[in-house]
Amino acid sequence: MEKLSNKEKMKIPRQVMPEQNPIERSSNFFEVNLGFTPQLAEKEAMRCLECKTQQCIDGCPVRVQIRDFIILVAAGDFLGAAKKVKEDNLLPAICGRVCPQEEQCEIKCVTGKKGDPVAIGRLERFVADYERITVGFVKPEMKPRNGRKVAIIGSGPAGLSCAGDLIQMGYAVTVFEALHELGGVLIYGIPEFRLPKEIVKYEIDNLARMGVEFITNAVIGRTDTIDELLSNGYDAVFVATGAGLPYFMDISGENLIGVYSANEFLTRVNLMKAYRFPEFDSPIIDVKNKNVAVIGGGNTAMDAVRTAKRLGAKNAFIIYRRSEKEMPARIEEVHHAKEEGVIFKILEAPVEYIGDENGWLKSAKIIKMELGEPDASGRRRPVPIEGSEYLLDIDVAVVAIGNGSNPLISHTTPDLKVNKRGNIIADESGATSKEGVFAGGDIVTGGATVILAMGAGRTAAKSIDEYLKKKFSVGVEVSVK
Repeated sequence: MEKLSNKEKMKIPRQVMPEQNPIERSSNFFEVNLGFTPQLAEKEAMRCLECKTQQCIDGCPVRVQIRDFIILVAAGDFLGAAKKVKEDNLLPAICGRVCPQEEQCEIKCVTGKKGDPVAIGRLERFVADYERITVGFVKPEMKPRNGRKVAIIGSGPAGLSCAGDLIQMGYAVTVFEALHELGGVLIYGIPEFRLPKEIVKYEIDNLARMGVEFITNAVIGRTDTIDELLSNGYDAVFVATGAGLPYFMDISGENLIGVYSANEFLTRVNLMKAYRFPEFDSPIIDVKNKNVAVIGGGNTAMDAVRTAKRLGAKNAFIIYRRSEKEMPARIEEVHHAKEEGVIFKILEAPVEYIGDENGWLKSAKIIKMELGEPDASGRRRPVPIEGSEYLLDIDVAVVAIGNGSNPLISHTTPDLKVNKRGNIIADESGATSKEGVFAGGDIVTGGATVILAMGAGRTAAKSIDEYLKKKFSVGVEVSVK
């Protein structure tokens, strides 16, 4: 292939990923984005300027060698590109679908300084899917077992990332998951139309093929404590339990039937397979032909409202107290929600839920807002407009305003320090106040992104390796029964 000049590359427009028609997809749970074809992937990869400085890597929490894998895509070596990505990211099919590349690697892309950035995330997704479909699992290089065991609490992105790195380093790794399905927020929190369950299961199965042991229905803090794990053969523990304790607004009427947290709503749909009705006649919040309001403006809010739309809601509202500019949700998710018929009620917030004589939600009192001075988040603070209240008829309210940490681990591990919000305190290496115990992901930072949690998992794996090598002189091959 003739090599293009940078000037010629800049003339190539960003390639459009095919996706389902909005009218069709708003009533099904099939994946919205359909992925690049090989031809589209090659053409998109040709847009990369192959920068020597590689600023894009600085925006990637797991530091994928972005330039190098994209050069391989442009050359048509898709399997080589997949191998290159997986040197730093064992879950590329997941990250390529749900990570906010526009705020991380792509915002650093030099091509984007004078046009649209290279579609790094979509290329990552393409090479991962190509490998899965054409050759299946390709086992990475593995160091021999070193005789040391690590327990990982939680099978979400932080836990899986940490497990993948440690198993390759030679450790015996056991992942404990409280629920009956593996994957954490990847399974119970993200809907099928954005991240198919088969993709998550495939990636987890690959870790099992590498030797990671998974134990479900294991509520650490109840079935075993961290101290018991450390006393029963585990040399280190990584806590990656996420932030699964939902926040509410503490307004009148939140105890009415029909007011739910986004956690409960999405977990019922995802874990009980309501998205495959009537094949699975699962217990689910009934929203068919009803008015559903989702409170919040993040990705979880978008997931909940778009799920309600697919389950047959008559009207699906987003109620957000700031302007659309301040919404933390991905631009793509907001765009897709609008295409699917979601109604956005911006600069508004509920102040009270009103029920009928039987305790069922029937309406919400909404107040309008205006933006004031910036608050601690850097965004302009919403200020209520006096006398602007009105009633909105709704049957279901889903509150998606954030989550906190489950206190079970901290309550059963008294020497594990937490902050005032209940998050485990860990240093930059992931080390906590308790020797041999590391933590990362949302349990440390509060609710954040999949890729940031994965980055924390990789950091913790490196730190655990250094800790155990120093403590036990790990590294000599030993026999393992």
